[in-house]
Amino acid sequence: MTGDVQQTLQAALTSLLEAHSEAEMARNARALSERYRLRTGAGTRLLTREDEAVAYAASRMPATSAAACAALGEALACSGLSPRTLLDCGAGTGAVTFAAHALLPLEETLCLEREAAMRSVGQRLMQACGGALSSARWDAWDLAKGEALPQAELVCEGYMLGELSQAQRVPVAVRLWEAARQMLLLIEPGTPQGAANLSAVRRELTARGAYVAAPCPSGMADCPLAGENWCHFAVRVQRTKLHKALKGGDAPYEDEKFCYLALTRTPPAAACTARILRHPQIAPGRIALSVCEAGHETQRVVTKKDPLWKRARKTRWGDGW
Repeated sequence: MTGDVQQTLQAALTSLLEAHSEAEMARNARALSERYRLRTGAGTRLLTREDEAVAYAASRMPATSAAACAALGEALACSGLSPRTLLDCGAGTGAVTFAAHALLPLEETLCLEREAAMRSVGQRLMQACGGALSSARWDAWDLAKGEALPQAELVCEGYMLGELSQAQRVPVAVRLWEAARQMLLLIEPGTPQGAANLSAVRRELTARGAYVAAPCPSGMADCPLAGENWCHFAVRVQRTKLHKALKGGDAPYEDEKFCYLALTRTPPAAACTARILRHPQIAPGRIALSVCEAGHETQRVVTKKDPLWKRARKTRWGDGW
């Protein structure tokens, strides 16, 4: 399913990028990367021009949409839910919405985004795709202002909480939760800070009655991992020629690391009992797995004689176990 998202998105990006030179986009992509690296977390505006939004979409959307697809896929599998309405908050150019439409038969989608340039590019990408994506509605919305949000069965944010100031993050997450009739999905960069931000939100919202559907198999109010073992995952994205140019490298792929948290109104229907926390370590006749289980990180070794051998060979970082 991730491949379908990437193909749909790449076709839309190709159409969008025809009016922009590669050199222009590369300059804007480098400038944006530096800006997001140095100024994220201050609650300031990081992108305002449409040419910047185009560069952002070209350089970041393949990875962020793949991360969203992986996170949402696990959240749906564990929760047993199949939402029909989506509210994408801080939607940017629509990466989360692309992923959600690949996985769900959505009947109604509303994307909320503060920056006009982002909204314009996101709308053009979805119009280029046609189908249900082209019917997504967009609205100007500053999540930091404290207004109550429209309700939907599934409420998502992708890489947005970390851009807010520390004082804004939990209050904004509370409003997202209040808008979610079935599930709230939060996706953040796979950094210690990203994990810490989600842990703070998790403590607040589980105290308000939310259930942790994924990724945690224990359903605990507090994540048992901390420090060097923060909870995060990765998805591999194949790079196009343009993507390599914008990223300034020759590697044929990139690994997007991300954290996520899926919270539901009702207990998850099919929560896993353990979650793979690292790339499996494969050696002749044995596979070593780092798993989060019963509130602890533990090591499991599966050998060829084990009935789980075939399954272990197919297991990836982030899978339930």
